[in-house]
Amino acid sequence: MTSQSWVLLAVYLTVLLATVRPLGLYMAKLMEAPRWRPLARLEAGVFRWCGIGREEMGWLQYALAVLLFSLVGFFVVYALQRLQLWLPLNPQRMANVTPDSSFNTAISFVTNTNWQGYGGEATMSYLSQMLGLGVQNFVSAAAGIAVLFALIRGFARHSAQTIGNFWADLYRVTIYLLLPLSFVFALVLVSQGVVQNFSAYQEVTTLEPVSYEAPKLDTAAQPVTDAAGNAVTETVAASTQTLPMGPAASQIAIKQLGTNGGGFFNVNSAHPYENPTPLSNFLQTLALLLIPAALCYTFGRAVGDTRQGWAVLAAMTVIFVGAAIAVMSFEQQGNPLLAQLGADQTVSALQSGGNMEGKETRHGIGASALWAAATTSASNGSVNAMHDSFTPLGGLVPMVLMQLGEVVFGGVGSGLYGMLVFAMMAVFIAGLMIGRTPEYLGKKIEAFDMKMVAIAILMTPALVLLGTALAVVTDAGRAGIFNPGAHGFSEILYAFSSAANNNGSAFAGLGANTPFFNGWLGVAMWFGRFAVIVPVLAIAGSLAAKKRLAQGPGTLPTHGPLFVGLLVGIVLLVGALTYVPALALGPVVEHLMLWPGH
Repeated sequence: MTSQSWVLLAVYLTVLLATVRPLGLYMAKLMEAPRWRPLARLEAGVFRWCGIGREEMGWLQYALAVLLFSLVGFFVVYALQRLQLWLPLNPQRMANVTPDSSFNTAISFVTNTNWQGYGGEATMSYLSQMLGLGVQNFVSAAAGIAVLFALIRGFARHSAQTIGNFWADLYRVTIYLLLPLSFVFALVLVSQGVVQNFSAYQEVTTLEPVSYEAPKLDTAAQPVTDAAGNAVTETVAASTQTLPMGPAASQIAIKQLGTNGGGFFNVNSAHPYENPTPLSNFLQTLALLLIPAALCYTFGRAVGDTRQGWAVLAAMTVIFVGAAIAVMSFEQQGNPLLAQLGADQTVSALQSGGNMEGKETRHGIGASALWAAATTSASNGSVNAMHDSFTPLGGLVPMVLMQLGEVVFGGVGSGLYGMLVFAMMAVFIAGLMIGRTPEYLGKKIEAFDMKMVAIAILMTPALVLLGTALAVVTDAGRAGIFNPGAHGFSEILYAFSSAANNNGSAFAGLGANTPFFNGWLGVAMWFGRFAVIVPVLAIAGSLAAKKRLAQGPGTLPTHGPLFVGLLVGIVLLVGALTYVPALALGPVVEHLMLWPGH
């Protein structure tokens, strides 16, 4: 790693950790009704107008509310895409989106995945972007935090039958957290040059004409072929360029803060209209982990022992730092094949060399690699560089971060409740070692709890591995592979890892906008989200009903270095045992092909 990368990582971690306590303390207060009378009256009025009762829910009722709300959101987003040609705020007259793409996108944004098999500026109207995708950026993130609040209440309460009210949690997180933060962040992004308007696309004259080869068309606009059936091309000169416009800053703010990741433009945060300056790049990278990190302190505060939150945060940070250093190091090694040809891979005085393929020169290797680690740690999925162009091991790191279950910070809410599931697994294994009934935060971890833990942990690996296997053995799946061999397999494995773990990033060399991939990736996203949420809420209900146990001499302390090490080991071990065979067929083989001497 270069000194620049070390400084960037150190500054990033310092700023991130400095925000944990104040933001975490604020979010802890959102778990209860507001005490300030004007806000309490406003909330009561909104609930009455919406017909929402204020009574709390059991875990099953809470789960049904989450599922019903998400299902309604799916149909709304699907309908907006299918009807957008005839709806307002469509100055470019974008056509209706195809059924399979609409299905995939609707599930993607409802599940906080934000996988995109389309180009945003060439497919979606402003109305679809705002009313469909933008709204889901808020409410899908809020739903994840609401589920986490329910699980925290399960740990904090004893002999209780309820875990909160989903509608109240959803409202408070959206109104008091996500909207204010996004409003301020959007203004900051606008100040950096991110576009925010409703203008039609602008056609401008370029500084100099550009010539390129394009297929020659006949009078019927059909490609012309020669006697052998080969396409005939002609030289085309262009002196103008169409610049996309739109309300981008408002959607980018919540896509980063809510760990959504869906880009307003096709190239996502590599686009200068989404991410124009080094400052905007740093702030957006910070926003990826801002809320997930602070929620660890919220957890500790809510259960009455902040040391518990710091311990979980420490485990996340250890894995993240190791991953960030790894991907930065791999990318700064450069491409050995170019080195053999005598190519100079030096970028600038600050960038001593490395793999610049697929990266923006204004961000460089360090900032691009840090973003890749953060976005796949955070279940965000936004990109400021092409992950498909990373070195084999540089691409392996983001893939593994997703495959660990998106628990290294993870999505807002979902990352922490996933890590707490692993914490229960850790104390269960520790209990087996010493022959004692496992307990966590004063609650016995019993057979029902471990069954739900097993479902939550094993669901996503099953979706990833079965989906990848289906894609490589069927003609429809193989049809999307543009890079045969180990890299093509990596692209499919990455796609299903991203979908099932609700990340949304892609290697992007895969032709995934087909009925096969739109359908099966959509299935992986849906079950990857809700087949984990339902067991987590069942755990919350089970824990809330239990009595709190006093600590004894055999109780495992869950706030010290020993537990942090155990938790990190369990997370890495489960990921390694599950995915190593598949990774060996993809990025590991590709690395050995690129570095044959290793």
